[in-house]
Amino acid sequence: MPNGAQALIRTLVNSGIRVCFTNPGTSEMHFVAALDSVPEMRAVLCLFEGVATGAADGYARMTGMPAATLLHLGCGLGNGLANLHNARKGKVPVVNIVGDHATYHVPYDAQLQSDIETVARNVSPNFVWTSQVTSELCRDAVAAVKAACSWPGQVATLILPADVSWGEGGVPEPAPVVEPPAVADDATVQAVADAIKAGGRSAILLGGTALHEESLLPAARIAATCGVQVFAETFPTRMQRGAGLPQVERIAYLAEMAQLQLKEIDTLILVDAKAPVSFFAYPGKRSYLPHDGCKVLTLSTPAQCAPGSLVKLAAMLDADSATPVLSKPSRPGRPRGKKLTAEKVCKAVGHLLPENAIIVDEAISSGLMLPKFTAGSPRHDLITLTGGAIGQGLPNAIGAAIACPDRPVIALIGDGSSMYTIQSLWTIARERLNVTAIIFNNASYSVLNVELERVGAEEIGPKAKAQLDLHGPVLKLAQIADGMGVRATRVSTPDEFTCALKGALERPGPHLIEAMVPPALSGLKLKLLPHLLGSLDRMPLPMARMLKRKLAP
Repeated sequence: MPNGAQALIRTLVNSGIRVCFTNPGTSEMHFVAALDSVPEMRAVLCLFEGVATGAADGYARMTGMPAATLLHLGCGLGNGLANLHNARKGKVPVVNIVGDHATYHVPYDAQLQSDIETVARNVSPNFVWTSQVTSELCRDAVAAVKAACSWPGQVATLILPADVSWGEGGVPEPAPVVEPPAVADDATVQAVADAIKAGGRSAILLGGTALHEESLLPAARIAATCGVQVFAETFPTRMQRGAGLPQVERIAYLAEMAQLQLKEIDTLILVDAKAPVSFFAYPGKRSYLPHDGCKVLTLSTPAQCAPGSLVKLAAMLDADSATPVLSKPSRPGRPRGKKLTAEKVCKAVGHLLPENAIIVDEAISSGLMLPKFTAGSPRHDLITLTGGAIGQGLPNAIGAAIACPDRPVIALIGDGSSMYTIQSLWTIARERLNVTAIIFNNASYSVLNVELERVGAEEIGPKAKAQLDLHGPVLKLAQIADGMGVRATRVSTPDEFTCALKGALERPGPHLIEAMVPPALSGLKLKLLPHLLGSLDRMPLPMARMLKRKLAP
């Protein structure tokens, strides 16, 4: 009869979990040993727990199925917390297996003893469970998988004491039965349809699973028939876009700009999304962004079926046979000039983006022009920073590449963000993943320089400015990547970057391109603002002045 760990891994495989991202310690050694007894389970070693949790997140975003993590006690779970926060905010299914001391060892309060359940509830509020006996371990595992896969996806945490893991008598269990999500009821759909028919300006805000093709198309048909505007949430979990799909405008990150987008909207209809709120609080500014006269309705909650609800609404509005407006194939030209900028990097990505690519965007300020330059590119998926905790991008790229080995993954990362989980490069090299990482080295936390002013901070002196500056020393990211086994190059001109990206895409495998650029928010040309933020003429005067000051060359 198998021990607990062997039966647990078999149960995970039975439940459709085929990848485990690991960072084990002593308490997890029986789980590690058991991996060879279940060849269907792929184990991927990560050098930091935040890489393991972010990789599990990226994997699930692309497959819709959870991966497992293997983490060492409460401290290991704590190290992985930031990317589990991003997964929770993105409604992504993840199953954490967190090792613990043997049950009889707990009373002695050894050095690594901690309250794991309390740590876990920060990111796993609906399922945290500590197994107590080997005979019940696999039933506990099935409950964890069911919780993770239930609609909407969530992080589930199963705590595995060492003696429960090594104990004899484990009994593998079959996969849980997970009920499919329900479509919005007739009364709700009718109320939304009536609101659209009543006149005024209506908008649909899509989030979560509503940003996949099966939801985008009925939303675009409604827009074509009824004149409804369609928005996407600011930070999509996974958004399908490019030529042949509807082009959807994302709600702006800057609260002032989001308010402008929503200024003339009388009715805002939520589909797997919540009403927009400011990312942070700012003195004297609104947190809730729809204006006071805007009526907010929910077509479908995250626990309901967004595609089915939109199809139902389209039928009720006689829009189900309408022709949606789709993005036409187009590419920007090759970037020119002697000076490399973040804008030119984004232009080169749009110029060369291959069919069916996966873009992981954690470029922060440097990626502002990416949506514009890739709108007509070949179809691709976009993953963004759902929870705002930086250090997600490179781990997400690992998970996405393992989930979709036949698709190129391009990760655009800020220099500061990259250093949170730079250990990802080692795993990318070890697993020989088809990932091209583009790191914008501007030696600055660029977005925070803007935020410093927006929060109303006064008397900004050299000590304050130094906290947002990555000079002295400037990071040598290509050398770091080379030291971890990833082919890397540092570039400083548009031609160098374009040639490097072209070469990386023609030669699948791990690549890193370090793009030496000035801070995007200090070098962005004013003429490009309409593509990002709307017309300056429509902005409140103080904001227009601030943007001109911060963004003008």
